[in-house]
Amino acid sequence: MSKNLLLIFTRNPELGKAKTRLAKTVGDKIALEIYKFLLLKTRDISLKVNADKAVYYSVKIRENDIWDASIYQKQQQFGEDLGIRMLNAFKNGFDSGYEKVMIIGSDLYDLTTEIIDDAFYQLNNNDVVIGPAEDGGYYLLGMNFLEEKVFKNKDWGTASVRAKTMLDLKDKKVHLLEELNDVDVFEDIEFHPAFQKFLK
Repeated sequence: MSKNLLLIFTRNPELGKAKTRLAKTVGDKIALEIYKFLLLKTRDISLKVNADKAVYYSVKIRENDIWDASIYQKQQQFGEDLGIRMLNAFKNGFDSGYEKVMIIGSDLYDLTTEIIDDAFYQLNNNDVVIGPAEDGGYYLLGMNFLEEKVFKNKDWGTASVRAKTMLDLKDKKVHLLEELNDVDVFEDIEFHPAFQKFLK
């Protein structure tokens, strides 16, 4: 067992439930195709990360899907909002004996294996590592102890999340990674070369 655990939060890819803000512009079918494309990209970069890995499903654990059960622990998200679901996943990781636990979502085309490996490395000399997203949230959060307050009292999905998280961590050593853009709305992919095939 590695001492590092990478948590991957996913939504079950179902028509009408994936990338709903994006779907307002491109329609449910294309939004679902784009989300499946992002899931595959997330799997491909996470496979090479030097850590144990756990996929947390939003609705229901799937057995025969893109996540190989011999590589990925399969878990169910649990809790009344995103913060509590993340808290429970981190707690599960630390309770299982992992020393560094990190979470990513599954809607970031520009995330790389190298960024995630570097984030784990940065936890050698920092308490927390954060990957800032352009929308004011974060695409990655890693820590080497459980800081429960970062998961509470946030308006998830709004531009205030990262600023409030940094306030919670003002007495901790925090390393910020490069800022990246996650895919939520049409403007996020409109001119991105990787998505043009979906927009023809």
